[in-house]
Amino acid sequence: MTESTYRIQGATGDWEVVIGLEIHAQVTSNSKLFSSSATAFGAEPNTQVSLIDAAMPGMLPVPNGECIRQAVRTGMAIDAQINKWSRFDRKNYFYADLPQGYQISQLYHPLVGEGSLTIEADEKAGIPETKVIGIERIHVEQDAGKLMHDQHPTMSYVDLNRSGVALMEIVSRPDMRSPAEAGAYVSKLRTILRYVGSCDGNMDQGSMRCDVNVSVRKPGDEFGTRTETKNVNSVRFVMQTIEHEANRQVDVIEGGGKIVQETRLFDPNTGTTRSMRSKEDAHDYRYFPDPDLLPLELDDAFLEECRASLPELPDAKRARYEGELGLSTYNAAVLTADVDTFGWFEALLAETATAQGKAPAEVAKQAANWLISELFGALNKLGRSLAESPISPQQAAELLALVGKGTISGSIAKQVLEIMLETGDGAGVIVEREGLKQESDTGAIEAKVDEILAANGDKVEQYRGGKVALFGFFVGQTMKAMQGKANPQVVNEILKSRLG
Repeated sequence: MTESTYRIQGATGDWEVVIGLEIHAQVTSNSKLFSSSATAFGAEPNTQVSLIDAAMPGMLPVPNGECIRQAVRTGMAIDAQINKWSRFDRKNYFYADLPQGYQISQLYHPLVGEGSLTIEADEKAGIPETKVIGIERIHVEQDAGKLMHDQHPTMSYVDLNRSGVALMEIVSRPDMRSPAEAGAYVSKLRTILRYVGSCDGNMDQGSMRCDVNVSVRKPGDEFGTRTETKNVNSVRFVMQTIEHEANRQVDVIEGGGKIVQETRLFDPNTGTTRSMRSKEDAHDYRYFPDPDLLPLELDDAFLEECRASLPELPDAKRARYEGELGLSTYNAAVLTADVDTFGWFEALLAETATAQGKAPAEVAKQAANWLISELFGALNKLGRSLAESPISPQQAAELLALVGKGTISGSIAKQVLEIMLETGDGAGVIVEREGLKQESDTGAIEAKVDEILAANGDKVEQYRGGKVALFGFFVGQTMKAMQGKANPQVVNEILKSRLG
């Protein structure tokens, strides 16, 4: 569906959904934003807490330069304005997991200003054309701790390991008009963060979380009252949140009610949202400049170093794969969608080119098709990811080289792949051990072809009478007789000669 036709169907007609997203991405760093405490995921509760994180009296924050650098690099990756002068503010509220009684954030003068992100057309997903999503800002702030409610029947515990961890809050404009667009935006942004290395993007671990702002309106009307659903931690859940919340709001309005500006929570078990607090309960954060921190001032040399450190980004890499390597648009998109995938592919490409003594562009299609069709398919059946593959790019290149040299056929390569996944052995070892070498002895193949043609005289006459589709039948029978080991090219040549 196009943007103009994606509608919520209500009793009073069509409704349009308006979506804005605020993504909290944990900055990749060895220590926290203002302290030297570690940031490793999964540590025992309260084992990564300094006096600063616990807000002991007299403790003063010192900015972590690497966290600032990573936020600047992220801004550059979305072609955003980098503000040479920015400032930290105190956001005041009181909660059990916030020992300071305030959060150090940036409201009025963020580190990164306006930028944008482009999502690609995908008819199957419901995105008919390429669309630019505006990004309002990226500001740096410290995370709060975590309350643990399931450890005791009548008490809650607090874990401050996360307290003070550096976050980038990436705030989009309300430019999205469907769950599909929002899902594509989150996926694309996650890909960019992982390319840049500024966030690992592990949404299941909470290092990337999304606040989903949704409102509905009659097409062309002013924006409606929005709700904010906090801390949604997967692309699928973001889309479910939007779908449910938009329909809920339409039902409320058409039932004579009004949408209350409120904070809501998403329940992944039911796919629904529930109210957390209303606008009347919202905090007066009383922002003011943090008196313990000087403004950040960035010089040109620092900005130049940040820009020079950026890798080739997804859009540029996809264009190069299509232009220089001749890959299809689909294959290029698949291979550049994740940093682990393109890293594996480029290692495979280099190894395959070396093994076959060819230029990378000459083997790129073979490597891409095999990775996407064969390895991805086999791993998917096993419920494994590429990172969990027992096959290395070097081993895969050896297998492709055996096919390229005619040592084994494509069908035999599938069998070898299955054995490789099961045993971890190399392709060459398996081919020798299992006796899977392709037969190119023309004498042996000619003998089998003659037997098959003699046994199917009626079909030979039909073929010679113009039923040329029977050629595939003869090929199949020959390969079956040769147990799949015959060289297909030789089989085709001999059959053409005999049948001609």
